[in-house]
Amino acid sequence: MAEETQDPTRIPGAPHPRETVELIGQDDAQGAFLDAFNSGRLHHAWLLTGPRGVGKATLAWRIARFLLATPDPDPDDMFGAPVPRTFDVSPEHPVARRIAVGADPGLKSVHRTENEKTKRVRDQITIEDIRALGSFFQLSATDGGRRVVIIDAADDMNVNAANALLKMLEEPPARTTLLLICHQPSRLLPTIRSRCRTLRLGTLDPRQMEQAMTQAGVDPGPDATALAELSAGSVGDALRLSLLDGLKIYREVIQLLSSLPNLDRGRALALAEAAAGRGAEDKLDLLYTLIDVALARLARTGALGHPPPVEAAPDEAAILMRLAPHAGHARAWAQTAQTALTRARHGRAVNLDPAALVLDTLFKLSETAPAR
Repeated sequence: MAEETQDPTRIPGAPHPRETVELIGQDDAQGAFLDAFNSGRLHHAWLLTGPRGVGKATLAWRIARFLLATPDPDPDDMFGAPVPRTFDVSPEHPVARRIAVGADPGLKSVHRTENEKTKRVRDQITIEDIRALGSFFQLSATDGGRRVVIIDAADDMNVNAANALLKMLEEPPARTTLLLICHQPSRLLPTIRSRCRTLRLGTLDPRQMEQAMTQAGVDPGPDATALAELSAGSVGDALRLSLLDGLKIYREVIQLLSSLPNLDRGRALALAEAAAGRGAEDKLDLLYTLIDVALARLARTGALGHPPPVEAAPDEAAILMRLAPHAGHARAWAQTAQTALTRARHGRAVNLDPAALVLDTLFKLSETAPAR
């Protein structure tokens, strides 16, 4: 299985999900799949759902490695091998070695691919990506006759791709397991959801977050609490924040909010230019994500009458209380989040100047802020 030149399923600077040794905090989901496997009644399609960054892709790759390396259970064999209780496969196993280099013939990974003309990753999984599974299914299965498909993420499929996948789910190939990673199941066709068994993964607590980040080679250090707060239990989001200096960006956003309604234009321009520079697409994405987070925390502050219990930036609680002192302001900030960020997404889609879009968003925030 050849590796794509650009892989949107991995976080830059972090290990690929197939390289992650342990899945932390998702014992229930792992146990449910193992129970189905050991019963000898393994469903042909599984929907792995939950927020982004909680381990769905890691679970999919662990399942794939396990299925391709493990013989089918025989419930009637009293003297056979004990039933497996974990997905652990020795890194020296031939299947593990092949998967590590993206070369196992029994495994196919489907994700958004590079547009040959623009050399940029498409924003959707296309019908051609799904149709390519046809030739994969026609190959002779190896390692016990199994084949595994990972689709990451199923909610990236366009309508034609989804319909093509539905036909495969209606007539599943023999001894094939499809693993659909899905962040927002409501975006999938109901007929696809109904043909899959669902494994739901939950968010991680702060201790689990720290363990997962350490496993990924990132030491959260004294920022562990703030990272856990802003990432809402998603280790993937916490890794992005850490690797892209997200806490510094968020603190800058909060400081800009503290200047409202008289926006600090110099500071705003510096932030816009830093996030919109050449090769800074990931930081621009993160900036908009963090603006959205800040506005959500503002809205909750106004609605509840108090700021979040954990500050993610210096003086954040006082700044949020000043800008959202009551429920009326909560509604205003929620509306601003919807309109300003929708406007920014549209501008990015038509390739407007990124720095100008950031400034436009920040000026929209100044219009919402109450007078001092």
